[in-house]
Amino acid sequence: MKGLFFLGLCAGPFYFAQTFPQDSLKVQEIQEVTFTKRLPVAKEIINVERNLGYKNLGQDLPILLKNQTSVVSTSDAGNGIGYTGFRIRGVSGTSINVMMNGIPYNDSESQGTFFVNVPDLTSSASQILIQRGVGTSSNGVSAFGASVNVISKDPEKEFYVKSDNSFGSFNTYKYAAEIGSGKFWKNRLSVMGRYTRIHSDGYIDRASSDLHSYNFTALFEENKTRIRLLAFGGKEKTYQSWNGIDRETWQTNPTFNYSGSIYDANWENIIGFYDNETDNYRQNHFQLLWNQNFGTNWDLETTLHYTKGKGYYENYKQEDRFSKYNLPNQGTATRTDFIRKKWLDNDFYGMVSTLYGKFDDLNLQLGVVGNQYYGRHFGRVSGVFLPEISDHEYYRNNAVKNEISGFAKAVYQWNRLEFFGDLQLRNIGYDSHIVTAGDDEGLEVNKKWNFFNPKAGISYRIPSGKVFFSYALAHREPTRDDLQADPNTRQEQLHDFELGLEKQIGTRASVTANAYYMNYKDQLVLSGVINNIGEFIRENADESYRMGIELGALWRITDQLEANANLTLSRNKIKSLNSQDEDGTPLVLKDTDISFSPAILSNLRIQYQATPRFSVGLSSQYVGEQYLNNTASEALKLDAYFTSDFNAQYTLPLKKTELQLKFLLNNIFDQKYINNGFVYGTDPYYFPQAGINFMLGMSVTFR
Repeated sequence: MKGLFFLGLCAGPFYFAQTFPQDSLKVQEIQEVTFTKRLPVAKEIINVERNLGYKNLGQDLPILLKNQTSVVSTSDAGNGIGYTGFRIRGVSGTSINVMMNGIPYNDSESQGTFFVNVPDLTSSASQILIQRGVGTSSNGVSAFGASVNVISKDPEKEFYVKSDNSFGSFNTYKYAAEIGSGKFWKNRLSVMGRYTRIHSDGYIDRASSDLHSYNFTALFEENKTRIRLLAFGGKEKTYQSWNGIDRETWQTNPTFNYSGSIYDANWENIIGFYDNETDNYRQNHFQLLWNQNFGTNWDLETTLHYTKGKGYYENYKQEDRFSKYNLPNQGTATRTDFIRKKWLDNDFYGMVSTLYGKFDDLNLQLGVVGNQYYGRHFGRVSGVFLPEISDHEYYRNNAVKNEISGFAKAVYQWNRLEFFGDLQLRNIGYDSHIVTAGDDEGLEVNKKWNFFNPKAGISYRIPSGKVFFSYALAHREPTRDDLQADPNTRQEQLHDFELGLEKQIGTRASVTANAYYMNYKDQLVLSGVINNIGEFIRENADESYRMGIELGALWRITDQLEANANLTLSRNKIKSLNSQDEDGTPLVLKDTDISFSPAILSNLRIQYQATPRFSVGLSSQYVGEQYLNNTASEALKLDAYFTSDFNAQYTLPLKKTELQLKFLLNNIFDQKYINNGFVYGTDPYYFPQAGINFMLGMSVTFR
């Protein structure tokens, strides 16, 4: 095992499979993918079925991507279902731009990505594009860690019915049904639909998830016109597990969950737990994608989109003050027990339009984006022992965020050289207004930002590969949580330098190498503190940087045996940060490590195709030590960890029916580890991850 780990550190896993001839798992390549392949940026283009299908048994997308270059994935419940997230190059999810078919998925206010709202998203995707560093302008808002674009799969050309089912540890199960019509109406129209239910009790006590999702796609194709209609979304109910546990509890009872605790009259002992300490949210996405070809040189792609989200999280609040909820005292009583619900009701809609131009030596992209977000935040409370207090609204605030942006990209080829240029203009307006004040919720703010984000690069073709260099300047506005924590929070600025190599070696191997230097002004770094809903609070670092080397290799050792690896070595430092300690005393940090930014990340995957129908694989990951805040305190450090997952897959030879059996054994060495946490006062709090656990799945397709 140590040998495998050493190989991972030396070679490091990067999946560069697109350089090899593709098998039956082909996907239809869209304009954006074709264009991205040529760009002088650090990227991975993932074939979902080939690269992720073997482990797609119900866990969320961030967990499925945990072995990609420079990625660290987290899970509140500890087993990858429910609330999950990821960081890339140490950058948190609020600075990673996620898109669905080029449409922004990040919440406009929090800029977070909540994959729990779209469970089983991976099963409806064909490709995933990951670009590390500053995202190109067509990737929407300026991304400070990476951009992730999830491309939906098209309906198949032939009729089929498919069922995906799995079960595993922690009472986890997944039921999914999918049907595709095949081509009809003179071969112009095809539709598909999918429904999924996922349930898990979670590794952490009571950290259950009950998830439902759907996906409907209709595709119309005739001559030079291509129209896709997508409707997808989900409904989730998860028991809260964002409180974490202290160091002592981690040692003695790592699955303990403080959420929902009810204490005795002296507040000394927990006497029970509220059984509905839950997060409840429904989100529906609608997209209309129209692609029109105008001869050999021009293509126009226009997308209209609308997202509707509504939900709340519920808490048992013991012995809270009436005044906190804008309620009068009941006689001499000033406190009682409440059931609190904090609601979010939001709408997000807009248009993205891109014109593609193709000429002999020049490729162009011209685009415009217009989006509006309207969010309504309000809270309601009911008395546990006072039925006369029922569904009382105690605060309300509304917010509107508008964005208009335009961009132009070009790639020009001259002999062995390719020149890349990218210009983006963004105009953002954010207006938040308190209607009813209460519980310190909401903010009064009217902000406007205007950003100019230029990018440029050059690639030089070498035999079976290329070397490239690029520079990008990017800006990003603060989030709602940033402004609520500190109304004076400043916008971020980043100068990103990337130097890379992509090289095919013969027909069986490929290597990649990328060196980066990301120089920040006013970077918003995680402070290590969370707010009252479990979201991390960020603070401006006056000056900071991230620099590193990312290495990757893929080697098809034999026709049956394949190894791929990646390695990230990085240095992530704060030059200057004016902060404060737990008592509010001013604190100046210099030359300290940026929180949640491990200096070493490595992955190794070995895949053996024993027969055309049977394969096994082993995936291993090493994550170096990281700090919970920016003080580099040894008491607030997460230890390094090493985990391995085993998988097996078998396809039964049946006529007109494909039956696949999948087995996934996670954390096979039962490693006790933590990959996320926060600071409360001066103490660390942890989110423990599950030990050895399994998933067993069966997929049946009738054609």
